[in-house]
Amino acid sequence: MAEITMIEAIRQAMDEELARDENVFIVGEDVGQRGGVFRATVGLFDKYGGERVIDSPLAEASIVGVGIGAALYGMRPICEIQFADFIHPAFNQIINEAAKMCYRSNGDWTVPMVIRAPYGGGIGGGLYHSQSLEALFTHTPGLKVVVPSSPYDAKGLLKSAVRDPNPVLYFEPKKGYRLIKGEVPEGEYTVPIGPANVTRAGSDLTVFSYGMMHHYTLQAAETVAKEGIDVEVVDLRTLYPVDRDTILKSVRKTGKALIVHEDNLTGGYGGEIAAIIAEGAFSDLDAPVRRLAGPDVPAVPFSHPMQDWFMLNPAKIAEAIRQLARY
Repeated sequence: MAEITMIEAIRQAMDEELARDENVFIVGEDVGQRGGVFRATVGLFDKYGGERVIDSPLAEASIVGVGIGAALYGMRPICEIQFADFIHPAFNQIINEAAKMCYRSNGDWTVPMVIRAPYGGGIGGGLYHSQSLEALFTHTPGLKVVVPSSPYDAKGLLKSAVRDPNPVLYFEPKKGYRLIKGEVPEGEYTVPIGPANVTRAGSDLTVFSYGMMHHYTLQAAETVAKEGIDVEVVDLRTLYPVDRDTILKSVRKTGKALIVHEDNLTGGYGGEIAAIIAEGAFSDLDAPVRRLAGPDVPAVPFSHPMQDWFMLNPAKIAEAIRQLARY
């Protein structure tokens, strides 16, 4: 197995799916000859041509609308939103059309499409290039919401998303594009959408996270392990539908739960995980469920010191683990 970056794993997945199925195509801003703003599609235009790797105008509603229409006619579009922050103009298309098409047609029409969106802060992007918007979509039945945390999962989950008969929101932690590296098999494989993954077994408490925060959580777990705190780490991977069984099994084992995400605290996805634990494992808890998340301010500041204040990191996560362990 070769060690590659997350962005390379994403590119491999798209390359393999384009080669496997002639109905797969990519559409988005600068995805063609330029290879995308993050170079996710580098080389694919030259390999597959402009009819399958399509540069779009700066019009997210049109990117998604084209994808929905093509999917209804049997194609399998991969729609790239350049930054997740720009997905709002396509909100109506995603929520009222893509998510509801199968339901409103009594299963006659399906929308097999993927919407890729780089999300998250920590790159100096300021207000409009740093947002975490996953919670806006996990409230919508008819969608699947996926967030990979490793190159292995990034490739396997994206291939599963392309083959899924439902619309899949595929949020990519852009800070980890080149920072997170891992081994990826050269042969064919997929990672199923739905199951969470226990990436570190432990006995004292459980930390639930996803995306870049999962990468930081693993680092924090190793730090506190030297202090005698044995942390179990669960990578949620799929936010909707969420893996309730793995969540409850882990909490029943450790008795304590910390939920980590970089989105704002209030209304953030961590509240859903906390509710699942409260409803299904309340009597197993030895401490209140804790959440560690971004502060309730409108967006990640552009100022680098203020960005550091806003963003979580391994040290902040380690301190939250210590506090929960002492309870």
